[in-house]
Amino acid sequence: MSSSTIDRLRLDGKVAVVTGGAGAIGQVYGRALAEAGASVVLADLNGDGAEQAAKSLTSDGLHALGVRVDITDRTSAADMADRATAAFGGIDILVNNAALMAEIPQVDILDLPTDWFDRVMRVNVFGAVVCAGAVKASMVERGGGRIINQVSAGAFMGGGIYGVSKLALVSVTAGLARSLGPLGINVNAIAPGLVENEPGLRSLPADHPARAALTAAIPGKKSAPAEDLLGTLLLLASPAGEWINGQTISVDGGWVTRL
Repeated sequence: MSSSTIDRLRLDGKVAVVTGGAGAIGQVYGRALAEAGASVVLADLNGDGAEQAAKSLTSDGLHALGVRVDITDRTSAADMADRATAAFGGIDILVNNAALMAEIPQVDILDLPTDWFDRVMRVNVFGAVVCAGAVKASMVERGGGRIINQVSAGAFMGGGIYGVSKLALVSVTAGLARSLGPLGINVNAIAPGLVENEPGLRSLPADHPARAALTAAIPGKKSAPAEDLLGTLLLLASPAGEWINGQTISVDGGWVTRL
């Protein structure tokens, strides 16, 4: 790979906002974006956790800010965007990573309490829409941008409310790509498979009978740490991915295949 190709994966001068930035995958994403040259805003409902995660980056000489945000509240999301702009001059990249997963009651969707149904859809779907709306003006002002939604292989499996919410976010991704593409804003999604971290193992423990059945259906690598998502993240966030729009990219060892 030539140096010019590698340079197209750099994010020097860019500003990235990562929601769910205090969480396991959010911290991995934030560090990767910062190491690629971006100034990073880690935003989370857990404001203290976001600030601590940002301090971990700044202590390594990277540019980062931690902020509290309620992604389901338009005023809070607008404040997040304003703080990012005040600190770093604008926003070029939004990673909609915040979501409910391990917290969701493990019951059949027919038995899920109404308040949980509403809560999951509000956080996992509406929250991404709210944050996209909050950063739109800054991206347009800076000549374009990238929105990357975190979905899941579970979106294509059928079943529980988590998968339902993530499939809805796949549709949101396609819709936003059509409406924001003419403004120079590309919108894509990453659909991870079985991620080896605490939230993933809490949702589907290593010794759970269902995990063996699921992994048997995966033709390639069965599971991976969050770091294995970073190649796709940087491609979609960087100039190297400027021709990709409206796509959901599965990173799951071939678990989900779509013709």
